[in-house]
Formats: sequence, structure tokens, C-alpha cells
Amino acid sequence: MAQDKAILVVSFGTSYKETREKTIGAIEKAIGAAYPDWEVRRAFTSGFIMKKILREEGLKISNVEESLRQMAEDGIKDVIVQPTHMMNGGEYDKLIGQCQAVQDQFEGFRVGAPLLTDAGDFEQLAEAITKATEACDDGQTAICFMGHGTNAESNAVYTELQNTLQRAGHDHHYIGTVEATPSLEDLLAAVKAEPIYKRVVLQPLMVVAGDHAINDMAGDEEDSWKSSFAAAGYDVHCILEGLGENPDVQQMYVRHVADAMRRLEEESK
Repeated sequence: MAQDKAILVVSFGTSYKETREKTIGAIEKAIGAAYPDWEVRRAFTSGFIMKKILREEGLKISNVEESLRQMAEDGIKDVIVQPTHMMNGGEYDKLIGQCQAVQDQFEGFRVGAPLLTDAGDFEQLAEAITKATEACDDGQTAICFMGHGTNAESNAVYTELQNTLQRAGHDHHYIGTVEATPSLEDLLAAVKAEPIYKRVVLQPLMVVAGDHAINDMAGDEEDSWKSSFAAAGYDVHCILEGLGENPDVQQMYVRHVADAMRRLEEESK
């Protein structure tokens, strides 16, 4: 019997096939395992990435509007749209608009929250990333995470995550961004201010370890994060793993789906 309930997992996307399945694919599998009575489908928001994947792999990945239209044609009645977005910013607002345009085609429709939405999310992510890097935290290593960053107000999530880490006593963990603040220069200054550090570990604070992680963070160019910290005299180690590979982060998305599902059930009563 065909399913009439579906969860659409919406991601920016990545053209790196291996990391795509380790991160986005892993999140989708975790959600599917938690809700076996719901079909899980995929949508990307980056037109550039979708075109590149089609050109290089011959794989067609639908955007949000195409996916929702297909769901309606397939007779799906209840829909949960769960973004893998980090924050409630411009991309999330655009997603909400796309959903509002078609949600009346379904009996039940809810959009899940981004990864970092309430105080509990910040605490859970802080715990997840410090647990994953626990072996590196020897008191002489600065563990620096590279977020994307945005000029919008939602960029404040990075400062809030840093504050959450400090409140929990994780003084050797630092949050920076590649396109906003805190910047690479801010992180270099913070690490240099602590003479205890001999090593630096770099890891992306992004769902996937894509272009920014491979080039801006771990690249050999003079202005990359790796090269900049090495030039400052530190032994640098890069961990090319996206947040989507972290099982604890995957479960955060599962919980956001649960919240959306609960609201959907309440509305149907």
C-alpha cells in the first residue's frame, strides 16, 4: 500500500558525492529510521549544485517546489518539511515562502525548525561537537570550528554557540565564520592571547564538509585557515567532517521532526 505521509528533507546541497551521503544522506536515514511509517524524500535549494550533479553524475535532484508538486501528484496527504539549515535566516525564510504557496494542497503540513532554534539546541550542539573532539582537548590545543556566516541578524547564532560553550566550561573551543564574524582574524587573536596553545584543530561547523571546508579551511593557499594558523607557529590538524556525520547532530534533526509532527497532530484534532 502506498504511503500517504512524507518527510521532505531540504538541504542547500553539495556536489561532493562522498560527503553528501555521509552527511545529508545520514541525516535522511536517521529520520527514516525514526519514522518508518513516513516516506523520506530529498530536495536541494542550490540550483548551481543541482545542475552540477546532473551534469557530472546524471542524477536529478529536485528543488523544493518540484518535490512538493510531485508529492501532491503522488497523493501524499500529510507533509513535514525538515530543513538541514543551521539557522533561521534568509534561506529558511525563502523556504517558508515556498511552502506557504503550496501547503493548501495537502491535508496536513508543517515545516520543522532549523538546527539552532532554541536554547536547548545550542546546548545539544555544544555537547555534540565537544564530545566528538574530546580526544583533541588536551589543554594545549585550540579547537576551532568554521561556520559559514551571514550578514543577517541570524549570524548571532555563532556568538551564542560560543557563549554556550564557555558557560559549559569548554574554554578551548572557538567558533568562527568564513564570511562574517567572528572572522579568522578574530580567532587568530583569541588563540594567540592564550600562550598555552601549541596545536590547532580545525573542523567545519557546517552540515557538509564541502568547498569552504576543503578550500577555505584546509586548503594550501596562503589565506586559508590552515595556512594562517601554521604561519602563526601552530601545529595544525584539519578534520574534514561535516556536522551531518555526527550521530548526535542527526538526532537533533530527528527531534525537530518530532516537534513538527506533534504540532501537526495537534492541528488535526
